[in-house]
Amino acid sequence: MGERVESAICAHHRRRLSRAGQLERLDPPRASASLWAAGDPRPRDGNDLEVLIDGAQALPLLAQTIAQARSSIHIAGWHVTSDFGLTRDDEAARLRDLLGELAERVSVRVLLWAGAPVPLFTPTRAAVRRVRDELIRGTRVQCALDTHERPMHCHHEKIAIIDGEVAFVGGIDLTALGGDRFDSREHPMRGRIGWHDVTTRLRGPAVADVAAHFTARWSEVTGETLEAPPPPATAGRHKLQIVRTVPENVYGFLPHGDFRVVESYTRALRSARTLVYLESQFLWSPELVEILAEKLRHPPNDDFRLVVLLPARPNNGADSTHGQLGVLADADADNGRFVAATLAARSGGLSGPLYVHAKVGIVDDAWLTIGSANLNDHSLFNDTEMNVVAGDSQLARETRLRLWSEHLECPLTMVSGESTTVVDELWRPIASEQLARRQRGDPPTHRLLELPGVSRRSKALLGPLDGLLVDG
Repeated sequence: MGERVESAICAHHRRRLSRAGQLERLDPPRASASLWAAGDPRPRDGNDLEVLIDGAQALPLLAQTIAQARSSIHIAGWHVTSDFGLTRDDEAARLRDLLGELAERVSVRVLLWAGAPVPLFTPTRAAVRRVRDELIRGTRVQCALDTHERPMHCHHEKIAIIDGEVAFVGGIDLTALGGDRFDSREHPMRGRIGWHDVTTRLRGPAVADVAAHFTARWSEVTGETLEAPPPPATAGRHKLQIVRTVPENVYGFLPHGDFRVVESYTRALRSARTLVYLESQFLWSPELVEILAEKLRHPPNDDFRLVVLLPARPNNGADSTHGQLGVLADADADNGRFVAATLAARSGGLSGPLYVHAKVGIVDDAWLTIGSANLNDHSLFNDTEMNVVAGDSQLARETRLRLWSEHLECPLTMVSGESTTVVDELWRPIASEQLARRQRGDPPTHRLLELPGVSRRSKALLGPLDGLLVDG
């Protein structure tokens, strides 16, 4: 029955995208070897992309960058907390105060999802209105609330554009709702939940595509006509593409929607030969899971490995995440090509919860994406999202090594060998040992942990039903 529900969901997606004239986003031409999504915005040369891992690296740099603004600061997000601190030092200031001070000399615009119309989810409409009131009270900050949404869904991208020249695109929200985003690569145990996340700082011509998206949304929500800034000058060597999810029939400026996040992932995962590494808050999508399962059933070569890093307990959707992991485990058939892991905060023998909120995809050290889109139906079809895609092998490999060094608690030199060897000799043994220690009640010696409960038997129906409920 669960498989029938999943089939119905996939057919529903195909009908939706077919009606919108976007079916090739879900099933791009297999004859094309390109890893770039078709259509606009197209890949742009001459960019610099800096990958910022965890809040302690990312948030102070955002604070520094917006403090240097000369003309404009544009921020769009799922939610913000007015007293959130971008730094945690003697110079730390509340987000509200920082933006209010800057608004005295530059234009500051903040575009937020208006919140859940029915108070069954957070943040509620009333809570977001309070945040808006706090941001604008006694300041020149402009804050607009966007109600252009599909039922049960939201505006989920996390972007900031400064002077039309620098953009931040990634997964880090400027909020403490659900957990404090300010955490370091050491992830020490603390009194609140730990938080692993990733964002990027982007300079160069591709910034114009981020800015154009913000400008179009702001203009439609507020009625204020904003001119999109011209593309900045060349700033580096990276070729980048900005991809989005925008549902159809939500905005007048994009009536047929934009589903190039799922297209980008589909192209990359189909191309995988040796390694797929994914960090995500959820792994629901039956379309993408089927591509991965087929890779496990018929591996491109003996060295192929699939590693996924997920939270132990997602905020919602755990049933469907575990259900899809069961599909992958069945496809692997104990051949040792698949590793599903999570992280815990750790200080010595003490361990605490840590939430994996990052949205990262790396394929064969040749393709890299970072953004706000999870691997679920919300992000691929229903919420507004933005990812940056890089086709740079050096950047993809460097990012993977930095992430693996952090998660495996070892120097870069120990993870810089063949990815298959690192998976087999570090990822799998460490993760399984730590799960065994937890099950015995022994103190942890590592933050990496094999994700428990990866079984489809109990989730084969609950997961698809949950997906049907939220995606219907």
